[in-house]
Amino acid sequence: MRKTHQRRVIIGFLAAPVLLYTVFVASPYVQAFYIALTDWRGLSAEIGLIGLGNFTELFGDPVFWQALRNNLLLLVTLPIVTIGVGLFLAFMLNAAGGPRSGEIRGVRGAKFYRVVYFFPYVLSIAIIGVLWKNIYNPINGLLNGALRAVGLEEVQPSWLGDERLAFWAVLAVLVWNGIGFYVVLFTAGIKAIPASLLEAAVLDGASRTQVFFRITIPLIWENIRTAAVYLGIAALDAFAVVQIMTGGGPNDSTQVGSFYLYQNAFSYGRFGYASAMGVVLFVVTLALSAFTLRATRKERIEF
Repeated sequence: MRKTHQRRVIIGFLAAPVLLYTVFVASPYVQAFYIALTDWRGLSAEIGLIGLGNFTELFGDPVFWQALRNNLLLLVTLPIVTIGVGLFLAFMLNAAGGPRSGEIRGVRGAKFYRVVYFFPYVLSIAIIGVLWKNIYNPINGLLNGALRAVGLEEVQPSWLGDERLAFWAVLAVLVWNGIGFYVVLFTAGIKAIPASLLEAAVLDGASRTQVFFRITIPLIWENIRTAAVYLGIAALDAFAVVQIMTGGGPNDSTQVGSFYLYQNAFSYGRFGYASAMGVVLFVVTLALSAFTLRATRKERIEF
């Protein structure tokens, strides 16, 4: 009787969330697979089945392949740079200050730096896009103004207007925006390491570099795996920053799959084609997430 009552309570609490998730999340995913097989224009009541026609056209679309190449390049660079910088900053803020009064501490002013590093993460992505678009402005932007101030008047790049620089300028913004979250994530992992381990290593003559690579990283590997998955998903998105800062240009040099999907659906009225693109991106994201988790799997270290 008691178990039956508990089961009813659990079902009662889960029913509404599961229903909402099914209607607003799972159902659109399923519908996308069907719409991908049609020529639906979005506003028309008529839907014609065209089989794999959208996929055939998609795999021959040079803009889609350019967008996918950019996503894959982000997939490699964004996690490496963000995790690398995040690990370094988290270690400096929590364990690089050396032992004082028998404790391992971060560098002086660590609390202030934590606030500074995390601040960009709390800003709206729209604000970040507009802010950096103005910073990159080649005429009156802060970046080129700083170059002029130090006597580099001849070095005035068109950051978002140059095909060679635009992608890397967008990447820098993505790293700047997300670094605070990953500093907090890695800080939580470092704080969970018993201080006695770090202190014993220091007393045994281990350098900061050895403590970082041989103790800290192995013991927070689960945090690093989590960050790699999050950043992999972010790399396959990057929609908002690209839309606000570059619109996919110049000459599709910053085009990404999510924004090209949006353009086809809401600018060109090709919802069937956009759905086919969404299905491909869904499969790619799922496969890469599974691969990342499998490739980074290690035996858990207990402490």
